[in-house]
Amino acid sequence: MSIERIFKPYIVQSGGYKGGKSLDALSQDQKIYKLSSNENVLGSAIAHDSLSDHRLNIYPNPTPDHLYQALERFYNFELKANQFVAGNGGSDILQMLVMAFLDPTTNCIISNPCFGPYKMFSQWMGAEVRDVPLKAPNFALDIKGILSAINEQTRLLFLTSPNNPTGTYISKEELDRLIPRVPDHVVIVYDEVYYQYADQEDYTIGLPYVQSGANLIAINSYSKAYGMAGLRIGYAYSSEVIASYLRRVLRPFLINTVSLSSAISALDNSTFIKSTKSVVANQRTYLQDQLDKMGIKHWKSQGNFVLIKTDYDEQTITEKMLDHQIMVRPAGNFGAPGCIRVTIGDQEATEATITALATILNKKL
Repeated sequence: MSIERIFKPYIVQSGGYKGGKSLDALSQDQKIYKLSSNENVLGSAIAHDSLSDHRLNIYPNPTPDHLYQALERFYNFELKANQFVAGNGGSDILQMLVMAFLDPTTNCIISNPCFGPYKMFSQWMGAEVRDVPLKAPNFALDIKGILSAINEQTRLLFLTSPNNPTGTYISKEELDRLIPRVPDHVVIVYDEVYYQYADQEDYTIGLPYVQSGANLIAINSYSKAYGMAGLRIGYAYSSEVIASYLRRVLRPFLINTVSLSSAISALDNSTFIKSTKSVVANQRTYLQDQLDKMGIKHWKSQGNFVLIKTDYDEQTITEKMLDHQIMVRPAGNFGAPGCIRVTIGDQEATEATITALATILNKKL
């Protein structure tokens, strides 16, 4: 008998996460603009101090209490330290959530296009994944469809604002219509990892809904605006009751010493965040204005990326962009077939992106 007979079928069927190409996989003979992973092009909010300063021979704290206390201060004590849960990046928090709330007897709701691990992690637990797609043509949230899809077995509702890969956001008015109507046996997972880049007046983070008593868990990451993707650290905040429950599945010594120290220090670096937001806002506007002038289909973004659709399929345009030294992310795996996601870079990277698209698509600049 093959060992495969004992494999869980829902894990086998889920496939696995398909990441984009890494720089290491490419030739280093020419400059490559890596605009495929929504990283911070300005670098990191932390200084690269000596690793020896962190006593790496000693285990980190079993629980990241110092980080929770720092986050309590960061949120001006509007949240308590015991309302936070930290992990190895936002994705790790998501996996904790599905482990805590889903099993083969339950279901969750997603809205494609969206971040692939919502579906993948949920399938790993054997749960049914119900897709209520964002509405064309502008990827609007289908509130009526979501409420209709909820039943007694629904445990998680995934919402993302700004949304990866579309760059669109959920307005406060929409959230105010939806959240009070979600039954109390459903936990709302509000992924706000790109919130620093949102500048629309009607944008909101999840904080006021947690304060009002909603069953909502807000997900945050240091991988985006803080430029710490390589350190793998993120956190969530929720009610004290939900946070206490989630901490029961928090592995001891989960977050390494360097990441913990860096995460606490980064919270004080408001200058870096301000600079990051300014660069992204300016370059995002410039890129989108040029796309408009060239008549290239895209969606107005509130993230540090733009979703673009051309007449090519996503794999072909991805390869053609790489021929011009631009790494972009095909968005088919995110539920946006025929589209690519382009991270906002610095001025040089933006100019290179515009020139590449104009050349490939035979557009006049």
